[in-house]
Amino acid sequence: MSSPALVMERADVTPPARLRPLVAHYSGYRYEGLPPGTHLGLPSPYLTVVISLGEPTRTVMPDRRRSSLAALAGGMHMRAALIEHDGDQYGVQLALTPGGARSLFGLPAGELAGVVVPLDEVLTARAGELIERMAGAPSWPARFAILDEVLSRQADRLPDPPDELRHAWRLLTARGGGVRVDELAREVGWSRRHLGGRFTAEYGLTPKEAARVMRFERSTRMLRRTDRPSFADVAARCGFYDQAHLAREWNDFVGCPPSAWLTGQDLPFIQDGEEVRAASSGHE
Repeated sequence: MSSPALVMERADVTPPARLRPLVAHYSGYRYEGLPPGTHLGLPSPYLTVVISLGEPTRTVMPDRRRSSLAALAGGMHMRAALIEHDGDQYGVQLALTPGGARSLFGLPAGELAGVVVPLDEVLTARAGELIERMAGAPSWPARFAILDEVLSRQADRLPDPPDELRHAWRLLTARGGGVRVDELAREVGWSRRHLGGRFTAEYGLTPKEAARVMRFERSTRMLRRTDRPSFADVAARCGFYDQAHLAREWNDFVGCPPSAWLTGQDLPFIQDGEEVRAASSGHE
């Protein structure tokens, strides 16, 4: 009996200009014929939406809560989540900005911090109908075009937060988390205590936690590169004190140093498989 054919597809695109402040990117993926296993959903400064076009997505959150959902939304978190799979995965993942949570879900990102909920609970469009339409589409550009249409109709459900909070988030993002909390408070004209309370309610992370997540997320992007720098270079360029500090932060977020994470991945990074470039009007 022959083994099943190996399929590794991935399509990453930037949404059209009208959605770009809300969604950083769409990632379509289709893996078939791989060994069953698990992989890690790493902390990042984005909320996550996963729309499965195959079997439901099975997640285990850091607090051990389990879910099996055809379409889900998850908030920002400080520890890696576990995603279980049987060797086949097929769907689309969206990276939402905090502004995207307000606009598309009608609630602050902080209300979803550390949790995963069915997409139907936060999106007025029916997830089942969205899945059916996307599963029936003939290509990745066609699936992304459906997302463009649905999300454009969902936008503007809740106004932006105060300018001070938006400025604090933009400053942290622009500097890759390299801003002290007292400097951030001075920049927006609030006391450190007032900023901390309002920021945490809005985003679900304290300013210090958000800065840590941003540094960590930048390090993951560098470590995924084909021309990966040394761990010492990654530490220096991402704002860690030294390589030991980088390893400690990775242990806090993931439970292992980056070297172990790189060798333990059971799903390939995009450069290891067949990358599918999605091209359509409105996608870059």
